[in-house]
Amino acid sequence: MKIISRFSTIINIFLIIICITSLSFTIISAGNFNQDVDITWGDGRAKILDNGDLLTLSLDKASGSGFQSKNEYIFVKTDMQIKLIHGNSAGTVTTSYLQSKGATWDEIDFEFLGNLSGDPYIVHTNIFVQGKGAREQQFYLWFDPTTDFHTYSIIWSPQHIVLLVDNIPIREFKNLESIGVPYPKYQPMRLQCTLWDAEDWATRGGQVKTDWTQAPFIASYKYFNADTNKNPSTSTWFSQQLDSNSKEKLKWVRDNYMIYDYCKDFKRFSQGLPRECSVN
Repeated sequence: MKIISRFSTIINIFLIIICITSLSFTIISAGNFNQDVDITWGDGRAKILDNGDLLTLSLDKASGSGFQSKNEYIFVKTDMQIKLIHGNSAGTVTTSYLQSKGATWDEIDFEFLGNLSGDPYIVHTNIFVQGKGAREQQFYLWFDPTTDFHTYSIIWSPQHIVLLVDNIPIREFKNLESIGVPYPKYQPMRLQCTLWDAEDWATRGGQVKTDWTQAPFIASYKYFNADTNKNPSTSTWFSQQLDSNSKEKLKWVRDNYMIYDYCKDFKRFSQGLPRECSVN
C-alpha cells in the first residue's frame, strides 16, 4: 500500500509539473510588454500596466505616444489585441504596423481613423515598398471596436501579405515580382504602435476636428505575439496560401465593408492602374 501511495504521489507531482509547464508556455506565447517592446515617445503618456499584460497609449493636445517591438523581423506573423478609443474619437489615429528604417522603407499598415460618437471607425490599410505606397484600401468594421479587445494580425511571408481582423482576412497583397511588382523581403521591420492627432485629414477628409474637451484619448493594447517560425513543415502561416474558406471570408469583407480601393480609383490613376491591380 505504501508503494502504491508513493507511486500515486509521484504521478500527482508529475501532473502538476506538466500543468505548470503548460501554463508557463501559455504565458510566454501571450507576450509581455515589459520584455517585448520599448516605449519610444510620449513623455509618460504610454504606460505598461498589469505586470506587462496591458499597454495604454494616451493622446492630449500636447502630444500622442507610441511604442515598438524590441525585435526586428524578416517574415513574421504578428497578433495584437487592441481596444480603440471610446466615444468621440474624431481626428485621432490609432495604429499597429510593420516598418523598416531608411529613406526607402517598407511598411505594412493598420491605421484606425477615429470618428464622431456612434459613427464607425475606418480601418485604413496601406503597403509601402522601397518608400513608395499609394496602395490604400479602407474598410468599416462589422463590430464596435471600442467596447472590447479584438485581434489585428499581419502575415508577412514570401508568398503574400495578409491583414486579418479576428482571424478574418480583409486584405491580401500577393508577391508578384514575376510581373515586375516590387515586394518587401529584404529589409527587417519592427512592429510600431502609435496614437496621434491627424485632424487635418483623418475624419471626413479633415472636415471634423479633434474635440480636445474629450482628452485624454486612450487606446489599449494586449497579447502581442510575433511568430517567426519559418519551417514550412510546421508553420501554417509561412508557406500556405489562403484556403477556400478564407477566400470566402475575404470576399464577404470586400463586398460588405470595403469603402475605398486604390485599384478602382480610375480618376487617381488616369494613366492606368498599378500593375498588381490586375491580380490582387
